[in-house]
Amino acid sequence: MTIIASLLRNAQLPESPSERLDAELLLAAALGKSRSYLHTWPERIVSSEAAETYSAFLARRRAGEPVAYILGQQGFWKLDLEVAPHTLIPRPDTELLVETALELLPAKPARVLDLGTGTGAIALALANECPAWQVTAVDRIDEAVALAERNRQRLGLDNVQVLGSHWFAALAGECFDLILSNPPYIRAADPHLVEGDVRFEPSSALVAGEDGLDDLRVIVAQAPQHLLPGGWLLLEHGYDQAAAVRELLVASGFNDVASRIDLGGHERISLGRRPC
Repeated sequence: MTIIASLLRNAQLPESPSERLDAELLLAAALGKSRSYLHTWPERIVSSEAAETYSAFLARRRAGEPVAYILGQQGFWKLDLEVAPHTLIPRPDTELLVETALELLPAKPARVLDLGTGTGAIALALANECPAWQVTAVDRIDEAVALAERNRQRLGLDNVQVLGSHWFAALAGECFDLILSNPPYIRAADPHLVEGDVRFEPSSALVAGEDGLDDLRVIVAQAPQHLLPGGWLLLEHGYDQAAAVRELLVASGFNDVASRIDLGGHERISLGRRPC
């Protein structure tokens, strides 16, 4: 017989930067319980079936697979989202896009576009916060579109429309008050692509040419055609790309160009406003 405390103590996930947390999340999932249950009942006996499931989870984590993919879910903003290996795992730094959008637009009806939505995290978080907003979420990957739509339906957010589109391709003639994107922005030769959790995430959602700016260039160049006068463009980018993205925004005629700092102290998003 094995108890909860023993299973957590012997998890052996030395390669993980969050070993204890990972073990707790995986064991709670195997038991079908919350993490608080593990701390409340550390001496509870675990069934052989649950122990086997937990062991299989640990083996996958030791091989480097992200916990979010193992469990099929990830928290973002105030939402629990389904995730899958054909989309990026939503990260806390991306919540800065949501925070900034809520600061820039008043709580009144508005049209908002999320480019490269993946799980739908950004679009769904904004739609949940602002029921008066009509949010369009697009992605070029069919599996991502289906996943974002499942998340939308499960959360019951009827003010979101999920579409298949490579950036603006399917949005001819449509204009928005706000456009956001967390596009691919990693350099093709970046060594981090073969390290840690990123190894398991889709390269199509990560890599954008030799300097990491290919997709950002496309979005900045095309966005003015799809922004209403005075509308905002918000972009996530790499920790060392803020100056380059600001230059792109200025060159495309945006006003009020600026960058915002993330939880780690890096300039993580940049923004600009279409002239009125």
